[in-house]
Amino acid sequence: MQLVTLKAELADAPTADSFDLIDAPTPTCPEGGMLVRTVYLSLDPYIGSRIRGRHMGEGAPRPGHDPIPGAIVGQVLESKAAGFEKGDWIHSMEGGWQATCALDAAHARKIDANAAPLSAYTGVLGMPGLTAWAGITQLAKVRTGDTVLIDAAAGPVGGTAGQIARIKGASRIVGIAGGPQKCGMVTEQYGFDACIDYKQDGWKDALADALPDGLSVFFENVSGEMAMTALGHAQLYTRGILCGLVAGYQNKERAMHALDMGFIIGKRAQLFGLVVYDYYDRWDAFTAEASDWIKSGKLNFVEDRAEGLANAPALFEKLLGGKHIGKAIVQVTEE
Repeated sequence: MQLVTLKAELADAPTADSFDLIDAPTPTCPEGGMLVRTVYLSLDPYIGSRIRGRHMGEGAPRPGHDPIPGAIVGQVLESKAAGFEKGDWIHSMEGGWQATCALDAAHARKIDANAAPLSAYTGVLGMPGLTAWAGITQLAKVRTGDTVLIDAAAGPVGGTAGQIARIKGASRIVGIAGGPQKCGMVTEQYGFDACIDYKQDGWKDALADALPDGLSVFFENVSGEMAMTALGHAQLYTRGILCGLVAGYQNKERAMHALDMGFIIGKRAQLFGLVVYDYYDRWDAFTAEASDWIKSGKLNFVEDRAEGLANAPALFEKLLGGKHIGKAIVQVTEE
C-alpha cells in the first residue's frame, strides 16, 4: 500500500518537498480493532506543528517509516472489534496519510453515510466542526442578541463557528479573513453580516465600522495580537474563546502571545481556553444536531480537494500558506 512520510526530521515549516510517497506493507487487522481503507483524509494546520513534535506533547513521526498523522473517513475492510462490521463507515483522528489503516476500536467512531456527505465528516462534522460547536455553544454559550467576531473566518472552524452562532440567535456576525475571495465566501456561503480583509490598508478602521456597538463574543484563532484587537471592541462582560494560534504554528520557536491583563480586567471579560479533545465524548451529540442543520441548509461548507495521496503534500503546503479556499481534504480513493 502507499503512505506519505517525512523525508527527514524537520526544523522549519514543512513544504511539499518535505514528504515522500512510499510503498509499505499493508497492515493486518489488530485484535480488538479493525482494518480500514482510507477514503477521505483531513489536512489541518496543527499537523505542521505535530510532525515537528510540537503539539500537545505528541511525538513526531519517524522519517521514512511512519505515516503523517491525520484524521480520516474510511470503510471497514475487516473487524475484530465488537460493534464494527465489514462495510461500516468510520471516522478516526488516528488514521494518517496512508491507504489502509489498522485502528484500535477506541480510535474509531461509526458514522452515518446517509446523514450527510461522507467528506463532511472531515470538516463541518469532524474535528473543525466540533471545535466550533464547543466554543460557541459550550463555552461562550451564544444567545439571542449577541454580536460575534471571528477571525480566520474562511477556515472550517471559523466559518462553522459563525454559522452556529447565527443558529443560536446571534444578531450580528463579523469575520476577519485574508483577501477578497475568502471574504466573499464568508459572507456569501457562510452568511456573515460582514467580513474584513486584514490584507487591506485601513482594515482596523473597517472593523470598527462593522462593529458600531462593539462585540459580546469573539472567537480567536490567530494570535494574542488579534485577541487584543477584538478586546478593543469588547462590551463589558464579553466572552472570548481562545481556540488557535495559527500565526505561530510554523515558527521555529514557541511564540509568546502577550495579553493586556489590566485591559481585560477593566472589560470584565471572560476568556475560555478551548482544547477540542475535552469534547470528544460529545461528538455524537454534536453530529446529530449539526447533520440536521446541514440537511435544512442552515449549515454550509466549502471544500478544497486534492485527488490521491500523491497530491496531499502540495495541498498541505497550500494550506499552511493560507492559499486554500475552504476545508482542505484529500480524496484517497472512491467511495
